[in-house]
Amino acid sequence: MATDYDAPRKTEDDGNESIEALKARVPDTMSGSVDVEDADNPSSFDLPGADLSNVELDVVVLPPQDDEFTCMNCFLVKHRSQIDHEDGSGPICHDCAA
Repeated sequence: MATDYDAPRKTEDDGNESIEALKARVPDTMSGSVDVEDADNPSSFDLPGADLSNVELDVVVLPPQDDEFTCMNCFLVKHRSQIDHEDGSGPICHDCAA
């Protein structure tokens, strides 16, 4: 049998501790207390159906670059090297052509 030399050594006193003493050392992770600091965090997730009408998003939209195209099947903007073919509706990417 192999010996794990990195494991902590157990003494005879380790097995004699009562369950109540062990429970007192371990924090209660299932308590009903609420972390107030977390509740006030504006970057936390929002519940479905929450009113987000007062939230403003700042988004920068870049114009199409010369080396990009929009696939007419998946409507994703991709690099020109990803064009598989062009049909009547426009360019199709490798992923959609497969």
